[in-house]
Amino acid sequence: MNLSRKRKKELRKLQDDAGHLWEAQQVLVGHAADIAREAGRQLGNFNREQVVPVVQDAYSRKVAPTVDRGLKIGKHVVDDKVVPIVGGVVGTALSAWDVANAKRNGVLHRAPAAPQKKGMGLGSVVALVLGAAAAIGVVVAAWQALRADDELWVADDPLSTPNA
Repeated sequence: MNLSRKRKKELRKLQDDAGHLWEAQQVLVGHAADIAREAGRQLGNFNREQVVPVVQDAYSRKVAPTVDRGLKIGKHVVDDKVVPIVGGVVGTALSAWDVANAKRNGVLHRAPAAPQKKGMGLGSVVALVLGAAAAIGVVVAAWQALRADDELWVADDPLSTPNA
């Protein structure tokens, strides 16, 4: 392709301009990356100095007492309600089981022989019942902590932008 001198000169000038623009863009991109790094560092500082203390304070004043109260309620329910009821029910069931076995074997008035273990024992039953009660206590505590309480999730003082 034959180009005139004028066109060749214009193309060289355009190529030089494009090269200068490319260099300027690379400098600009490098500068923008430096600014983005510094902004990330400042955001981390702001998070550490401003956001984390507010969140920790709100958690310790609002969420932790609710969770503690739920755990105390769960412990109270397990200790004062579930354990006595389960103990009575398990004791009655085992007594009825012993009486039924004694009648079936015809040894109601004799000392019973040691029964062979065939399935779950008393410890397993009590452990299952207590585990279920503990799970109910945890669910109650979680519900208390996560219920729809508008003030629970709203900060007392809105965060203001830092002064430059």
